[in-house]
Amino acid sequence: MSHSPGEEGGLSQAAPKVNTQEQLDDPNQAAATGTTPEDQVRVSQVVDEASPSSTSSFEMLDMEPVPAPYQEVQPHWFFCRRAEDNTSWLPFSREDSDKLENACNTVREKEEEVVVAVDGERYDIHVKERKRYAVYWEQAPTEVRRCTWFYKGDKDTRFMPYPEDFSNSLEEAYMIAVTLDEWKRKLEFPNGETIILHNPKLIMQYQPIGLQDEWVSSPSEQTRPRTVKRGVDSISVEIPDGEPEKVDHLVFMVHGIGPACDLRFRSIIQCVNDFRSASLSLLASHYKRAQQDGKIGRVEFLPVNWHSALHGDATGVDEDIQRITLPSISRLRHFTNDTLLDLFFYNSPTYCQTIVDTVASEINRLHTLFKQRHPEFNGDVSVVGHSLGSLILFDMLTNQRNGSETRKGVPTNEPFRLSCDTLEQTLTRLGLQQYLDTLQTENLDLESLALCQDGDLKDLGIPLGPRKKILNYMRRKWLPEDCKTGAVHLAPGLQVPPQVTSDHDGNQSSELTMQQSQFHRAQSVTSAVDYEYFDMGIGQTNGGIAKGQVSIDYPQLAFHPQTFFAFGSPIGMFLTVRGLKHIDPNYTFPTCKSFYNIYHPYDPVAYRIEPMIVSEVDLEPMLIPHHKGRKRMHLELKDSLTRMSMDLKNNVLGSLRTAWQSFARLPVAALPPVDEGETTKETNLQDTQGVCEEAESSVSAEQTEQPEIKVGMLNGGRRIDYVLQEKPIESFNEYLFAIQSHLCYWESEDTALLLLKEIYDKLGVAFEQPQQ
Repeated sequence: MSHSPGEEGGLSQAAPKVNTQEQLDDPNQAAATGTTPEDQVRVSQVVDEASPSSTSSFEMLDMEPVPAPYQEVQPHWFFCRRAEDNTSWLPFSREDSDKLENACNTVREKEEEVVVAVDGERYDIHVKERKRYAVYWEQAPTEVRRCTWFYKGDKDTRFMPYPEDFSNSLEEAYMIAVTLDEWKRKLEFPNGETIILHNPKLIMQYQPIGLQDEWVSSPSEQTRPRTVKRGVDSISVEIPDGEPEKVDHLVFMVHGIGPACDLRFRSIIQCVNDFRSASLSLLASHYKRAQQDGKIGRVEFLPVNWHSALHGDATGVDEDIQRITLPSISRLRHFTNDTLLDLFFYNSPTYCQTIVDTVASEINRLHTLFKQRHPEFNGDVSVVGHSLGSLILFDMLTNQRNGSETRKGVPTNEPFRLSCDTLEQTLTRLGLQQYLDTLQTENLDLESLALCQDGDLKDLGIPLGPRKKILNYMRRKWLPEDCKTGAVHLAPGLQVPPQVTSDHDGNQSSELTMQQSQFHRAQSVTSAVDYEYFDMGIGQTNGGIAKGQVSIDYPQLAFHPQTFFAFGSPIGMFLTVRGLKHIDPNYTFPTCKSFYNIYHPYDPVAYRIEPMIVSEVDLEPMLIPHHKGRKRMHLELKDSLTRMSMDLKNNVLGSLRTAWQSFARLPVAALPPVDEGETTKETNLQDTQGVCEEAESSVSAEQTEQPEIKVGMLNGGRRIDYVLQEKPIESFNEYLFAIQSHLCYWESEDTALLLLKEIYDKLGVAFEQPQQ
């Protein structure tokens, strides 16, 4: 059995449908038959024999002068990327290709495998095996190839590399032709494939007519050859620039609902790759001088995937949902089950813990692995959340504990003693000393006991009454003092202002009376999950801000994030639905001091945050500058029309003021005597004139100065809401581009530049706007 060498590994979907030459591709098979690929290729001299599709142009090219003496071809390494409908080969950067070539020379001298890290150390290449493995995420290994010869058919869009054994045969024939200056050499392969070396610049591959595609329309198409090129420099391929080795900042990116992150149904891995590529291009253009001076390296972006863990076999939720799914409109129902249900899962007492645990453990795993592969890294870490991913991070960051602060509810001057004596005293005070041995058997102290839920104590065999006594005591002991006294100062700054009334004595009393329950409980019919809200950040007591959120154990991150970026985030809506009307301006995340809410103006899922902090002022969101340093044309036109209308309004007010002033300056002698009743009219006239002047001055003030307004400490006193500039075509029909607007952030250069500016501003690196 023999195949065309061009089709090995799915080299070209558009190439004629032939088989691959296994004897050339598989050295073991060649050895079994007692021949080598070179032996199987028959080389003959073509004198007057016409090729299947030779033309006079071949003869003209044959008359070109002979090139310089033979020089060995320079190889370049490629990797295979397979999709559902096509297969493509992409080149490594020159730096990575040189590393692989050096390692390849080493492999020949060693028996063990040699591993080379490429693509910013996100992939490992097993050189001997010729495989590429992902480091940070799950991905099937892909083939890599040391490429020297390439081909392209008429229907192909790019050159594809030949297998290495086949390329070696071509290179040997080419070397003989150059050395002996003998051209028009024909290389015939056992499967009927023929390659003719007409001259150094014209090398063609011909396929036997019997193996041609049955569906070609004419005999001329049957004999159409492939163009063959030698060396990567002779083909049109864009070789990517290498990434700087130094990493200045690490960013984890958490996706939203569903497995796909854009309209092309790509995974979070592919979308983050695009975002990383955009950031590298912006660093080269907007931080060019800093890069040339060696002041900066790059920002690493790593994807955090939680969807597969939720919908995997471990939870069995997909199988359970499928059993109750109706058979009609199956594709729509499958889409709903795979995407929209994630919103309900996050609000489910059963699966919310799974989602949060997965996100936190995956971030911590990636952080540990990154530190292992980059031991010299000493930069900061930030997090990005898109859609539901931003809400997950918001809840998680709200419930982080600063390592320097003591446990809430424990006074700083009274350190909490974790000892058996303290546990014994507590149980004695509650009259439950008979359960001391039970708790000590499980190595429980007061801190671990505070983390127990009703089901945990039930599993230890403790009856219902004692369980309630223990849980009630622990929650009261560990609640902040404000919560014990009925104050509504929450989490520690997210706050719902109570309705305050005054009695006849002037004493203020809250409508949230002490008779109102301290905890809101909602029992699940099918789950024993505890819904009591205590010490859970945004899920708080006293009619707090998260009446619909279950009380779960939020895991802690292994680092303190520098900045939290939210893309297309529904955080504001969820907080409002949970019952939060106002965020305390003094509130900050316990371990993260910066927060940006970035959204597209037509994003149907995005909501603002600033109105929940500063409700008395109507603040417009901050407009994110275009990465080319200007506003989009249609927005500049809109602003010009707005200024024209304001100028027209000012002219009208100015004319009105002049008329009033002229009327007021009439000669006193010409005026009739003023009686008491007319004094009021004159006063009204002066008041009207004053109103006109105030209106004009206020309009002028709005135009000239925008007073800086602090919007709380959630972003260190700086603005939080940032809006992208819509494209001109999007402004024609905002409904048509609504879904796309929610998925646009991964490819948005404006968004990537905002992240880079925030990161490098804190490193003291100046931003440069390139000249257009």
